[in-house]
Amino acid sequence: MNPGRQRLDKWLWFARFAKTRSLAARLVTEGHVRLNGKRAEAPAKGLAVGDVLTVAAAHGTVLVRVRDLGERRGPAPEARLLYEDVNPPLEESTSS
Repeated sequence: MNPGRQRLDKWLWFARFAKTRSLAARLVTEGHVRLNGKRAEAPAKGLAVGDVLTVAAAHGTVLVRVRDLGERRGPAPEARLLYEDVNPPLEESTSS
C-alpha cells in the first residue's frame, strides 16, 4: 500500500464499522460501501485522509470523512477519532 493510504477493510475494522475484518471485507464486496461517491468493489482499495465514505450497515447508513488512518483496533472513543460524521443534521419538523 502506498504511504498515506490504508486498505478499506482494515480501516472499517479499526473504526469499528464491523466486528471483524472479514465482515468489513464483506460489507465492501456486497456493495454497502461507497468511497468518494463511487461504489467500492475491492476490500483492498486504498483510502486516504480526507476521503468520504458512505457505509450502509445493518445498524444504519452513515456518511463520514476520514480524519486519520488507524494503527490498531482500539476502544470505541479512540475509533471515533478516525472519522468525522458529515451526515446532515435532521431538520426539526414544524407543525402548524
